[in-house]
Amino acid sequence: MIKNYVLDTNVMIHDPECFYKFEDNHVIIPIICIEELDKLKSRDGLVGYQARSAARELSIIRKMGSLSEGVKLEGGGTVRIELNHLDFNTLPDGLDTSKNDTRILAVVKKLQEIYAPTQTILVTKDLYMAIKGDAIGIEIQDYQNDKVTADELYKGYRDIQLTSDEIDAIYSGGLQFQLEGLNPNEFLHVKSSTRESHEVLARFDGEKLVPLKYVNEVSWGLSPINREQKMAYELLMDPNIHFVSITGGAGSGKTILATAVALQKVIEMGQYRRIVFVRPVVPAGNDIGYLPGTEEEKLRPWMGSFYDAIENLVDQKIVKKQKDTPGKGHHVVYSEKPEFSVDDFIEQYRRYGVIETKTFTYMRGRTLTDALVIVDEAQEITPHLAKLMLTRAGFGSKFVFIGDPSDNQIDNVLVDAKSNGLVYTVEKMKHSVLSGHVTLKRVERSPLAELAEGAM
Repeated sequence: MIKNYVLDTNVMIHDPECFYKFEDNHVIIPIICIEELDKLKSRDGLVGYQARSAARELSIIRKMGSLSEGVKLEGGGTVRIELNHLDFNTLPDGLDTSKNDTRILAVVKKLQEIYAPTQTILVTKDLYMAIKGDAIGIEIQDYQNDKVTADELYKGYRDIQLTSDEIDAIYSGGLQFQLEGLNPNEFLHVKSSTRESHEVLARFDGEKLVPLKYVNEVSWGLSPINREQKMAYELLMDPNIHFVSITGGAGSGKTILATAVALQKVIEMGQYRRIVFVRPVVPAGNDIGYLPGTEEEKLRPWMGSFYDAIENLVDQKIVKKQKDTPGKGHHVVYSEKPEFSVDDFIEQYRRYGVIETKTFTYMRGRTLTDALVIVDEAQEITPHLAKLMLTRAGFGSKFVFIGDPSDNQIDNVLVDAKSNGLVYTVEKMKHSVLSGHVTLKRVERSPLAELAEGAM
């Protein structure tokens, strides 16, 4: 049965192509929402970019007919802008009629009356709008099109049992293997069903289970510590895997692992021409445009995780030795001190075009060729922006998305744990031999960080 879907502004900001995703139903946009898009178009950062993208899509639809009368889409359904039916008499007392949210609710409530018994549904990602709408009898839905429906996010690994002969075959070069639901580049911790303590950590290459190739290598003085880090390291080091996603809590090693491999691959090995660090700017206060200076200077406060990672890795490269101090026992001292700061290090390589720090605002139209691109805090971006980022990939490039997709680590009101660009990309890309994913479980930063991550 045909339904009416009324879109809140935040849905268009979340997905500028949302108009095409309601099948044969009617999509209705209150004119108030167009006014809100107009106000947001000049905003710096993600919101302004998404507002402009939504307006461009509406402009394309406008060329197909009259938006005030309704435009029939090629894939089915219609899109129209509602110019009338702002009737506050349909609302109870107590709502602030000067607010745009209240105006939108008034339009939806009137449309609900006019088109009954046809269902009229308000689609919004605003929790407060949803609460108020439900309280006055409006049917509410979240935008579901790009929401991950799996109960549990794909981890990228599983535990199984095989015979010792099969484990020996894996060590000998690979074991032909098939298992329902097994994805390319998924890892298996294989334990023997016939001999205790006989085990292997293997990767499914699409046909066979093969042993890890890079597990004993070191990148920029860093080697993986635990099982999941070894899996992530394998994906990062393998040049045939062009997209890697790594999720995990604070201190699990996502950023430092990715940064170490990037420095090794670019500066030491020359496998890629440059490192591009990308960070979505989702501040609690003023956006990036309110800060003085160049793009690099504006981004510096948001790039702290990369700077910290590089600083720690530079320390790993400095020769260390043990020293005995009476009454204090053994402790580590540096036999030499670095003669440069991390800012000097990054600035030197930035001048030569080896290191770039970017935000999504400046990515449209770019092609990143022969680059290792690390996108930090990827849980803050929308699926639309994740797609935009990956479509920047040129020949010889590798993209790494890292982040923590839990709700308490998301500051962007447009996404949540099930609808952010990181989890969406993980689910969409997991079936491809070009991609791999690992969820890091253990906190390796410090005992205090581990306690805080687990207890708070």
